[in-house]
Amino acid sequence: MDNSHLQSEIRALKKERNAVILAHNYQRPEVQDVADYLGDSYGLSREAAKTDADVIVFCGVDFMAETAKILNPEKTVLIPAVEALCPMAMLLTSDDIVKARKQYPGAEVVLYINTHASEKALCDCVCTSGNAVKVVNAMKSDTIIFGPDLNLAHYVRKRTGKRIVPVPEKGVCPTHHQITLKDVEQARKKHPDAKLVVHPEVPAEVQDVADHIASTEGIIEYCKKSPGKEFIIGTEKGILYRMHKEIPGKKFYPASDMAICPTMKTITLEKVLSSLKNMQNRVEVPQDTAIKARKSIERMLEIT
Repeated sequence: MDNSHLQSEIRALKKERNAVILAHNYQRPEVQDVADYLGDSYGLSREAAKTDADVIVFCGVDFMAETAKILNPEKTVLIPAVEALCPMAMLLTSDDIVKARKQYPGAEVVLYINTHASEKALCDCVCTSGNAVKVVNAMKSDTIIFGPDLNLAHYVRKRTGKRIVPVPEKGVCPTHHQITLKDVEQARKKHPDAKLVVHPEVPAEVQDVADHIASTEGIIEYCKKSPGKEFIIGTEKGILYRMHKEIPGKKFYPASDMAICPTMKTITLEKVLSSLKNMQNRVEVPQDTAIKARKSIERMLEIT
């Protein structure tokens, strides 16, 4: 079955089910094309919070679908591929947070939205890559237990007056962490007129040589508004499809051809259709966990 036929079936089922499809910027191009809303973790969480659809089909990884369910306990939330597991979120455990709180009494816990509900339930506030600095600055404590991304912790540390304690000590996104200084140096040699725009999940040494650092949505906005015509993009390559569509007349190059998130790519049109057709792969979060996690998410939404 070709993509156009699958997309037509999905759109028809969306109407029948009163469903909305939310898709992350790293999704496959054909999946992006059937989405009602494309965005980063922050944009998708806000969209999930305000939707009036009965069914949310979340084309992203597990923690994103969990967040949508936490914000919409009465709605049906589907994830087309149950194997779409975020490797970084899996690195942080509840024990890590409990131990850190004992070691740093009085410190508040801010967790990147790229964490599971069970860990969100133990933190004071959630943040995204786009609002991490604002959230951390809004906290009362001078010491912040921050997880699970070491590279985002570096970004926040440089832009706040806070002491940042990373949990776990070496948590990273494998896709972003493999974008090296050598990669960007080679890209700059090939494209000397291009601006280097990166995500704060890339290694510290790459952040330090970038022209601009932002969330995926921030990267898109920067490139739209910038007078520049060429950009080296330091994040997962899936975003380039949207950028080429929305920003014609400008050129975009990946900082690394290896920057591909395999778990994001597990979602296909066939799986989206099957999930909608059979109402399968429902996302559930235990009520006690959801109530606690929701408080940390809502605090972020209030701050930002």
